[in-house]
Amino acid sequence: MNEHPSCDPDAGASASLAPGLYIVATPIGNLGDITARARAVLAGASVIACEDTRVTGRLLGHFDISTRMLPYHDHNADRVRPGLIARALAEPVALVSDAGTPLISDPGYKLVAEARAAGVNVIAVPGPSAVIAALSIAGLPTDRFLFAGFLPAKAKAKADTIAELASVPATLAFYESGPRLAATLTALHEGLGDRPAAVGRELTKRFEEMVTGSLSELAARWADAPPRGEIVVLVGPPLPAPAASEQDIDSALAEALATMRVKDAAVAVAARLGLAKSDVYARALQLKNG
Repeated sequence: MNEHPSCDPDAGASASLAPGLYIVATPIGNLGDITARARAVLAGASVIACEDTRVTGRLLGHFDISTRMLPYHDHNADRVRPGLIARALAEPVALVSDAGTPLISDPGYKLVAEARAAGVNVIAVPGPSAVIAALSIAGLPTDRFLFAGFLPAKAKAKADTIAELASVPATLAFYESGPRLAATLTALHEGLGDRPAAVGRELTKRFEEMVTGSLSELAARWADAPPRGEIVVLVGPPLPAPAASEQDIDSALAEALATMRVKDAAVAVAARLGLAKSDVYARALQLKNG
Protein backbone atom coordinates (compact mmCIF):
# COMPACT_ATOMS: atom_id res chain seq x y z
CA MET A 1 0.00 0.00 0.00
CA ASN A 2 1.39 3.38 -0.95
CA GLU A 3 1.64 5.91 1.86
CA HIS A 4 1.35 9.62 1.21
CA PRO A 5 1.76 12.56 3.59
CA SER A 6 -1.37 14.51 4.47
CA CYS A 7 -1.82 17.72 6.35
CA ASP A 8 -0.67 17.90 9.97
CA PRO A 9 -3.79 17.48 12.16
CA ASP A 10 -2.51 20.23 14.45
CA ALA A 11 -1.61 22.64 11.66
CA GLY A 12 -3.50 25.88 11.08
CA ALA A 13 -4.93 27.29 7.89
CA SER A 14 -1.65 28.88 6.96
CA ALA A 15 0.22 25.56 6.80
CA SER A 16 0.84 24.23 3.31
CA LEU A 17 -1.05 21.12 2.26
CA ALA A 18 0.46 18.19 0.41
CA PRO A 19 -0.92 17.53 -3.08
CA GLY A 20 -3.99 15.34 -3.16
CA LEU A 21 -7.76 15.20 -3.20
CA TYR A 22 -9.26 16.19 0.17
CA ILE A 23 -12.83 14.96 0.80
CA VAL A 24 -14.13 17.59 3.20
CA ALA A 25 -17.31 17.24 5.27
CA THR A 26 -19.16 20.51 5.87
CA PRO A 27 -22.02 21.41 8.26
CA ILE A 28 -25.52 20.07 7.53
CA GLY A 29 -27.06 23.12 9.19
CA ASN A 30 -25.29 24.51 12.23
CA LEU A 31 -22.12 26.21 11.04
CA GLY A 32 -20.55 25.59 14.43
CA ASP A 33 -20.19 21.94 13.45
CA ILE A 34 -17.39 22.60 10.99
CA THR A 35 -14.10 21.15 12.21
CA ALA A 36 -10.90 23.11 12.62
CA ARG A 37 -9.25 20.71 10.19
CA ALA A 38 -11.95 21.28 7.56
CA ARG A 39 -11.47 25.05 7.79
CA ALA A 40 -7.71 24.65 7.45
CA VAL A 41 -8.02 22.43 4.38
CA LEU A 42 -10.58 24.68 2.68
CA ALA A 43 -8.37 27.70 3.30
CA GLY A 44 -5.21 25.94 2.18
CA ALA A 45 -6.49 24.17 -0.94
CA SER A 46 -5.66 25.52 -4.37
CA VAL A 47 -9.28 25.05 -5.47
CA ILE A 48 -12.54 23.75 -3.99
CA ALA A 49 -14.72 21.56 -6.20
CA CYS A 50 -18.35 21.99 -5.15
CA GLU A 51 -21.90 21.19 -6.28
CA ASP A 52 -23.20 24.77 -6.10
CA THR A 53 -20.84 27.72 -5.79
CA ARG A 54 -23.62 29.83 -4.25
CA VAL A 55 -24.12 27.39 -1.38
CA THR A 56 -20.42 26.79 -0.77
CA GLY A 57 -19.72 30.49 -1.25
CA ARG A 58 -21.94 31.35 1.72
CA LEU A 59 -20.05 28.86 3.88
CA LEU A 60 -16.65 30.19 2.80
CA GLY A 61 -17.78 33.78 3.29
CA HIS A 62 -18.87 33.05 6.84
CA PHE A 63 -15.38 31.82 7.68
CA ASP A 64 -13.52 34.43 5.58
CA ILE A 65 -12.07 31.80 3.26
CA SER A 66 -11.21 33.09 -0.21
CA THR A 67 -10.17 29.88 -1.99
CA ARG A 68 -11.37 29.72 -5.59
CA MET A 69 -14.35 27.43 -6.25
CA LEU A 70 -14.94 25.20 -9.25
CA PRO A 71 -18.40 23.74 -10.00
CA TYR A 72 -18.40 19.94 -10.03
CA HIS A 73 -21.77 18.21 -10.37
CA ASP A 74 -23.59 15.53 -12.35
CA HIS A 75 -23.98 17.76 -15.42
CA ASN A 76 -20.31 18.67 -15.90
CA ALA A 77 -18.48 15.88 -14.06
CA ASP A 78 -17.22 13.99 -17.12
CA ARG A 79 -15.75 17.18 -18.55
CA VAL A 80 -14.26 18.58 -15.34
CA ARG A 81 -13.01 15.39 -13.70
CA PRO A 82 -9.79 14.86 -15.75
CA GLY A 83 -8.58 18.37 -14.97
CA LEU A 84 -9.29 17.99 -11.26
CA ILE A 85 -7.36 14.73 -11.15
CA ALA A 86 -4.39 16.23 -12.98
CA ARG A 87 -4.43 19.16 -10.62
CA ALA A 88 -4.65 16.97 -7.51
CA LEU A 89 -1.46 15.19 -8.56
CA ALA A 90 0.39 18.47 -8.14
CA GLU A 91 -1.72 20.58 -5.77
CA PRO A 92 -4.18 20.19 -2.87
CA VAL A 93 -7.75 20.02 -4.23
CA ALA A 94 -10.77 19.96 -1.89
CA LEU A 95 -14.11 18.37 -2.70
CA VAL A 96 -17.26 19.40 -0.81
CA SER A 97 -20.97 18.76 -1.25
CA ASP A 98 -23.69 21.29 -0.51
CA ALA A 99 -23.87 19.93 3.04
CA GLY A 100 -22.52 16.99 5.01
CA THR A 101 -20.04 14.36 3.87
CA PRO A 102 -19.31 14.18 0.12
CA LEU A 103 -20.22 10.96 -1.72
CA ILE A 104 -23.01 10.15 0.79
CA SER A 105 -25.93 10.42 -1.66
CA ASP A 106 -23.94 13.09 -3.51
CA PRO A 107 -21.81 13.07 -6.67
CA GLY A 108 -18.14 12.30 -6.32
CA TYR A 109 -17.45 8.58 -6.17
CA LYS A 110 -16.20 8.48 -9.78
CA LEU A 111 -13.81 11.30 -9.01
CA VAL A 112 -12.42 9.44 -6.00
CA ALA A 113 -12.18 6.13 -7.87
CA GLU A 114 -10.41 7.63 -10.88
CA ALA A 115 -8.18 9.80 -8.72
CA ARG A 116 -7.01 6.77 -6.76
CA ALA A 117 -6.41 4.86 -10.00
CA ALA A 118 -4.28 7.76 -11.23
CA GLY A 119 -2.14 7.69 -8.09
CA VAL A 120 -3.67 10.71 -6.38
CA ASN A 121 -3.49 10.74 -2.59
CA VAL A 122 -7.14 10.85 -1.42
CA ILE A 123 -7.57 12.15 2.13
CA ALA A 124 -10.73 12.08 4.26
CA VAL A 125 -11.52 15.16 6.33
CA PRO A 126 -14.50 13.72 8.22
CA GLY A 127 -17.29 15.57 9.92
CA PRO A 128 -21.08 16.00 9.80
CA SER A 129 -23.40 13.49 8.12
CA ALA A 130 -27.20 13.71 8.30
CA VAL A 131 -27.76 9.97 8.32
CA ILE A 132 -25.28 9.40 11.17
CA ALA A 133 -26.72 12.32 13.13
CA ALA A 134 -30.23 10.87 12.76
CA LEU A 135 -29.16 7.37 13.80
CA SER A 136 -27.48 8.75 16.90
CA ILE A 137 -30.70 10.24 18.33
CA ALA A 138 -33.54 8.10 16.94
CA GLY A 139 -33.40 5.27 19.48
CA LEU A 140 -33.43 2.54 16.82
CA PRO A 141 -30.82 -0.26 16.61
CA THR A 142 -27.51 1.03 15.27
CA ASP A 143 -25.34 -2.09 15.49
CA ARG A 144 -26.24 -2.72 11.84
CA PHE A 145 -27.81 -0.29 9.38
CA LEU A 146 -28.22 0.09 5.62
CA PHE A 147 -28.27 3.51 3.98
CA ALA A 148 -30.40 3.43 0.82
CA GLY A 149 -30.32 7.10 -0.20
CA PHE A 150 -33.46 8.42 -1.92
CA LEU A 151 -36.15 5.92 -2.89
CA PRO A 152 -37.40 6.13 -6.51
CA ALA A 153 -40.13 8.68 -7.15
CA LYS A 154 -42.45 6.42 -9.17
CA ALA A 155 -44.73 4.19 -7.11
CA LYS A 156 -43.90 0.88 -8.83
CA ALA A 157 -40.13 1.41 -8.68
CA LYS A 158 -40.43 2.56 -5.07
CA ALA A 159 -42.42 -0.54 -4.08
CA ASP A 160 -39.94 -2.82 -5.87
CA THR A 161 -36.99 -1.24 -4.07
CA ILE A 162 -38.72 -1.52 -0.70
CA ALA A 163 -39.47 -5.19 -1.39
CA GLU A 164 -35.76 -5.80 -2.02
CA LEU A 165 -34.96 -4.30 1.39
CA ALA A 166 -37.74 -6.00 3.36
CA SER A 167 -35.67 -8.90 4.66
CA VAL A 168 -32.48 -6.95 5.45
CA PRO A 169 -31.81 -7.55 9.17
CA ALA A 170 -30.83 -3.96 9.90
CA THR A 171 -32.19 -0.48 10.46
CA LEU A 172 -32.92 1.12 7.08
CA ALA A 173 -32.04 4.75 6.40
CA PHE A 174 -33.33 6.98 3.61
CA TYR A 175 -33.19 10.62 2.59
CA GLU A 176 -36.46 12.24 1.57
CA SER A 177 -38.07 15.56 0.70
CA GLY A 178 -41.03 17.09 2.48
CA PRO A 179 -43.58 16.84 -0.37
CA ARG A 180 -42.82 13.12 -0.85
CA LEU A 181 -42.60 12.16 2.83
CA ALA A 182 -46.17 10.94 3.46
CA ALA A 183 -46.24 8.83 0.28
CA THR A 184 -42.88 7.29 1.14
CA LEU A 185 -43.94 6.47 4.71
CA THR A 186 -47.14 4.88 3.38
CA ALA A 187 -45.18 2.81 0.86
CA LEU A 188 -42.75 1.71 3.58
CA HIS A 189 -45.68 0.66 5.78
CA GLU A 190 -47.24 -1.31 2.94
CA GLY A 191 -43.98 -3.00 2.00
CA LEU A 192 -42.40 -3.59 5.41
CA GLY A 193 -45.29 -3.81 7.85
CA ASP A 194 -45.87 -1.47 10.78
CA ARG A 195 -42.29 -1.29 12.02
CA PRO A 196 -40.90 1.22 14.53
CA ALA A 197 -39.54 4.21 12.66
CA ALA A 198 -38.26 7.76 13.01
CA VAL A 199 -38.29 10.92 10.94
CA GLY A 200 -35.51 13.45 11.48
CA ARG A 201 -36.03 16.91 10.01
CA GLU A 202 -33.73 19.94 9.81
CA LEU A 203 -31.10 18.23 11.94
CA THR A 204 -28.72 20.65 13.75
CA LYS A 205 -30.83 23.61 12.58
CA ARG A 206 -33.12 25.93 14.55
CA PHE A 207 -36.27 23.88 13.96
CA GLU A 208 -34.68 20.45 14.39
CA GLU A 209 -37.25 17.71 14.94
CA MET A 210 -37.01 13.96 15.56
CA VAL A 211 -40.37 12.17 15.63
CA THR A 212 -40.63 8.47 16.45
CA GLY A 213 -43.50 6.01 16.16
CA SER A 214 -44.79 3.25 13.93
CA LEU A 215 -44.75 3.71 10.16
CA SER A 216 -48.54 3.99 10.09
CA GLU A 217 -48.50 6.68 12.79
CA LEU A 218 -45.82 8.69 11.04
CA ALA A 219 -47.57 8.41 7.65
CA ALA A 220 -50.80 9.70 9.21
CA ARG A 221 -49.00 12.58 10.94
CA TRP A 222 -47.81 14.10 7.65
CA ALA A 223 -50.60 12.90 5.33
CA ASP A 224 -52.17 16.35 4.98
CA ALA A 225 -49.32 18.61 6.07
CA PRO A 226 -46.04 17.98 4.24
CA PRO A 227 -43.10 19.28 6.30
CA ARG A 228 -40.33 21.52 5.06
CA GLY A 229 -36.62 20.96 5.18
CA GLU A 230 -34.09 18.17 4.81
CA ILE A 231 -35.39 14.81 6.04
CA VAL A 232 -33.94 11.47 7.14
CA VAL A 233 -36.29 8.48 7.46
CA LEU A 234 -35.21 5.55 9.62
CA VAL A 235 -37.02 2.20 9.81
CA GLY A 236 -36.26 -0.47 12.39
CA PRO A 237 -35.22 -4.04 11.46
CA PRO A 238 -37.81 -6.72 10.65
CA LEU A 239 -40.03 -7.53 13.61
CA PRO A 240 -39.83 -11.06 15.07
CA ALA A 241 -42.48 -13.36 13.66
CA PRO A 242 -45.32 -13.98 16.14
CA ALA A 243 -45.08 -17.30 17.96
CA ALA A 244 -47.12 -20.08 16.39
CA SER A 245 -50.31 -20.90 18.30
CA GLU A 246 -51.42 -24.44 19.18
CA GLN A 247 -54.00 -24.17 16.42
CA ASP A 248 -51.31 -23.19 13.90
CA ILE A 249 -49.19 -26.18 14.93
CA ASP A 250 -52.10 -28.63 14.77
CA SER A 251 -53.23 -27.36 11.37
CA ALA A 252 -49.73 -27.61 9.94
CA LEU A 253 -49.27 -31.11 11.37
CA ALA A 254 -52.64 -32.31 10.09
CA GLU A 255 -51.70 -31.20 6.59
CA ALA A 256 -48.23 -32.76 6.79
CA LEU A 257 -49.42 -36.05 8.31
CA ALA A 258 -51.73 -36.56 5.36
CA THR A 259 -48.71 -37.30 3.15
CA MET A 260 -45.77 -37.92 5.50
CA ARG A 261 -44.63 -40.21 8.24
CA VAL A 262 -44.86 -38.80 11.79
CA LYS A 263 -41.12 -38.11 12.05
CA ASP A 264 -40.90 -36.43 8.66
CA ALA A 265 -44.02 -34.36 9.33
CA ALA A 266 -42.61 -33.19 12.65
CA VAL A 267 -39.30 -32.18 11.08
CA ALA A 268 -41.01 -30.26 8.29
CA VAL A 269 -43.43 -28.39 10.57
CA ALA A 270 -40.74 -27.59 13.13
CA ALA A 271 -38.56 -26.05 10.42
CA ARG A 272 -41.48 -24.13 8.92
CA LEU A 273 -42.66 -22.65 12.23
CA GLY A 274 -39.27 -22.32 13.92
CA LEU A 275 -40.07 -24.71 16.75
CA ALA A 276 -38.19 -27.46 18.59
CA LYS A 277 -38.42 -30.76 16.71
CA SER A 278 -38.93 -32.78 19.90
CA ASP A 279 -41.97 -30.73 20.92
CA VAL A 280 -43.54 -30.94 17.48
CA TYR A 281 -42.84 -34.68 17.29
CA ALA A 282 -44.57 -35.26 20.62
CA ARG A 283 -47.61 -33.32 19.44
CA ALA A 284 -47.61 -35.22 16.09
CA LEU A 285 -47.71 -38.52 17.95
CA GLN A 286 -50.68 -37.31 19.98
CA LEU A 287 -52.57 -36.31 16.84
CA LYS A 288 -51.65 -39.54 15.02
CA ASN A 289 -52.73 -41.74 17.92
CA GLY A 290 -55.50 -39.41 19.01
